[in-house]
Amino acid sequence: MTAALRHDAVLNPALLEATSEPLPSPASLLTTAGRCPRPATMVGNTPVLWITEPLAPTGRGFWAKLEGANPGGMKDRPALHMVERAAARGELTPGAPIVESTSGTLGLGLALAGMVHRHPVTLVTDPGLEPLMHHMLAAYGARVESVTEPHPTGGWQQARRDRVAELLADDPRAWCPDQYRNPDNRAAYESLAMELVAQLGRIDVLVCSVGTGGHSSGVARALRRYFPHLRLVGVDTVASTIFGQPAGPRLMRGLGSSIHPDNVDYPAFDEIHWVAPAEAVWACRTLAATHHASGGWSVGAVALVAGWLARTGEREARIAAVFPDGPLRYFDTVYSDAYCREHGLLGIEPPVEPATIAHPYAEVVDSWTRCTTVLDPKLHRPGTTAPGVAR
Repeated sequence: MTAALRHDAVLNPALLEATSEPLPSPASLLTTAGRCPRPATMVGNTPVLWITEPLAPTGRGFWAKLEGANPGGMKDRPALHMVERAAARGELTPGAPIVESTSGTLGLGLALAGMVHRHPVTLVTDPGLEPLMHHMLAAYGARVESVTEPHPTGGWQQARRDRVAELLADDPRAWCPDQYRNPDNRAAYESLAMELVAQLGRIDVLVCSVGTGGHSSGVARALRRYFPHLRLVGVDTVASTIFGQPAGPRLMRGLGSSIHPDNVDYPAFDEIHWVAPAEAVWACRTLAATHHASGGWSVGAVALVAGWLARTGEREARIAAVFPDGPLRYFDTVYSDAYCREHGLLGIEPPVEPATIAHPYAEVVDSWTRCTTVLDPKLHRPGTTAPGVAR
C-alpha cells in the first residue's frame, strides 16, 4: 500500500478492504512530533522553505525561515525570553504590569507572555498600527494606547517611548522590556539559530531585516560559532536612520527606525541594503503568488535582497533569510489594492540589481541601494571619512 493510500485508509477505514496490510500508527503520519501542552510551547520549530524563481533564477535560490508560523511572529521569541529572564532576576515581580512601545509584532508576543505568566500588558503604539492589529491585541488581553503626535526629531518611536516612560513613572511596579536596548532581546534568538543549523547543516550568508537589531545580531552571533565565515547582510527601509541615512516618514513598519537602537551590532554586518515600499510590495505579492508564503514589509524587503544574492553570488553558497511574520496583518496595506494605489505602490517592478553607494553618507537614497561600508552613526557622524567597521 502506498503512503498516500495508507493515509486515506486512516481517514476512511473502508479502503482497508482492498489490502491486507495493517493500519499504520497514527504517529507515523504526523509531519511534526510537536505537541503543545500550553500556549508558550507553540513558539519555535518553524519551517524553512526553498524560494526560487522569479526571485532567483532556476536552479538557484535561498532558504526562508518562516517565523510567521509562530502564533504572533518572530518576536514571540524575545517577548517570552525577556519576560522570563526579568522574572528570574527579580526585576519583574509576580503580577506586575508590563509596559512597552511597539509597532505591532512584539505586542503580540508580549500579549502571549503576559497571558502565560499572568501579567497585565499595556502597549503603546501610534496611528500607523493597522486596525486588525489593534483589535487582535485587545482580543488577546492587552491594553492598547496610541500616541497622537510624533516627537520633533525621534518621530513616532520616540513619542511612544516617552509615553512608556510616563506610564512607568505612574506605577513603580511596572516593568518595560525596552526591546531596543535589552540584551535579552538578542539572546532570545539562540533558538532560531540552532533550528537553522539543524535544518540546513551549513549557512554561508544570513539575510535579516533590521529594526531593534535583536534578531540580526542574536542569530548571526550564534551561527558564527558554527560558521565563522558567515556573511551577514542587513536590510533596512529608506528614510531610516539606523545605518546613517536621515530619518523621515516611513510607510514600512517592522524594520527601520528614527532612533539608534543599542542592540544593532554594527561590526557584525558585511553589507546593508535599503529598500523602498513599492519594491517590498512587489516582492511580497510575488512570493504569495508563486510560493504561497509571504508576509509584510520586512519579508518583502528581505526576499528581494536574498533573491539578488542568490542570482549574483557563488552558486554553491547557502543563503538563509529570516521572514519575520506572515501576511495577515497586512490585509489593509501591502495586500490592499486601494491602499497601494493611494500610495503609488502598484505596477512598479524593482530594478534588476540595487544601486551602490560607497558610504552611508554619500547620498540620501529613495530606492533599493546597497553599501558595503557599515558605520555606527552614533560614533561616525556625516562628513567623517572613517572606514567601514571591521569584524
